[in-house]
Amino acid sequence: MTNGSDDGAAETKRDIFTTLLVETVQCIRFYSRLPVPALPFEADAHAMPDFTRIVRMLPLASLFIVLPGAIAVIVAGSIWGPWLAALLAVAVLVWSTGAFHEDGLADTADGFGGGATPARRLEIMTDSRVGTFGAAALVLSIVIRAGALAEILDGFGPGGAALAILAAAPLSRSAGLIPLWRLPNAKPDGKSAAVGRPGGRALTVAISLSIVVAVLLMRGADVPPGQGLLAVVLCYAAVWPLMRLSKNLIGGQTGDVAGAAQQVSETAFLLVLAAIPPA
Repeated sequence: MTNGSDDGAAETKRDIFTTLLVETVQCIRFYSRLPVPALPFEADAHAMPDFTRIVRMLPLASLFIVLPGAIAVIVAGSIWGPWLAALLAVAVLVWSTGAFHEDGLADTADGFGGGATPARRLEIMTDSRVGTFGAAALVLSIVIRAGALAEILDGFGPGGAALAILAAAPLSRSAGLIPLWRLPNAKPDGKSAAVGRPGGRALTVAISLSIVVAVLLMRGADVPPGQGLLAVVLCYAAVWPLMRLSKNLIGGQTGDVAGAAQQVSETAFLLVLAAIPPA
């Protein structure tokens, strides 16, 4: 009788582990261009992910996604000056995601800045071409993030900058889920509608795990607790003005708005760390 119960418990643990592993892999595939082979126990490796549950594993997946950028900043920071090293690290981060979030930022900036009505703004956001507002947003995002990372390199060294990149990843990506959870779909046939709205429990797990991971990483980088807390708070707070603007201009959210939210949150987080004076 005991052996049967033990076998059942072991099987349940294996099922839970398998489920979480699949969800992590699905997040990596959705949020990046990193090559991830199909797992033997996956039903369909190319299926659209279900955001009602898999986002709970996004914090862990985020660390894998930005790991190439963290390695790049350590290597480049040991060879070149802070600015060049930071630009190279941001370039690697853009490559690892296939400019996934940057594309959302550019489309959101073009739509919000170039359309006069909600319908026209959504039409512009669907257009694959990049306009003036989108190009400006992309340049500013890359330059500001690289500048902040260069300051972090100067103050905390290559290792600290790598930990900052890793800490920003789960925080900003979980922050990017908030518009999907809080606002209605502006486009019923859009990608955000297709993947589903993050469940409240899954989102709570994602945010809580992101904060824990980020705090541990910042402790490893010797970030003062007060500034670390401020960085976390502003990372999430930065999403709310964008959400308000999105609600007013297009009546809700799209996947592009979620991408823009990630970019805004990551920038806010890095800027706070960059403001910490060198020890």
